[in-house]
Amino acid sequence: MARLRAATRASHDSVDAAFGAYDLSDRDAYRRFLVAHARALPAAESALGALAFARTLPPRTLLLARDLADLGESMPPALPFALNSEAALWGALYVVEGSRLGGVMLARSVGADLPSRYLSAAHGPGQWRAIREAIDAAGADAPPEWHDALLAGAAATFDLYAVAVESSARAA
Repeated sequence: MARLRAATRASHDSVDAAFGAYDLSDRDAYRRFLVAHARALPAAESALGALAFARTLPPRTLLLARDLADLGESMPPALPFALNSEAALWGALYVVEGSRLGGVMLARSVGADLPSRYLSAAHGPGQWRAIREAIDAAGADAPPEWHDALLAGAAATFDLYAVAVESSARAA
């Protein structure tokens, strides 16, 4: 986990800054923020369906779709996204579930009259710790190539979110 966090810090900060540019108290800006997430999250959650551990976690795509519907918006087409190894999926899981932590913090900035099911979907008690422990356990005896694939999966997932926010900004 420590290596994963350190290796993805710049990508994490970049994606956070891009999404942080939205005023979540403004209905239109918040809608655009959710549309950008909707271009990435369903693709990532779909890929994670190949990882047994990920299937034990509650998905958020439906919550995101409901929030968008409340804002009069349909789900946009998801961006293409595929990973080719279990190790890469563990990296994607780190990003997707880490975004859940950030979402809960962002939910505080959402306007009181706006839907926030998606951002408010917190982990259950001990769930984030269980995710971190599962990632560590999956890579405990793995060769260096496994760890390289883990990092590549996390990087690809951050890139997915970066492309989603960039494409949504161009469409606005």
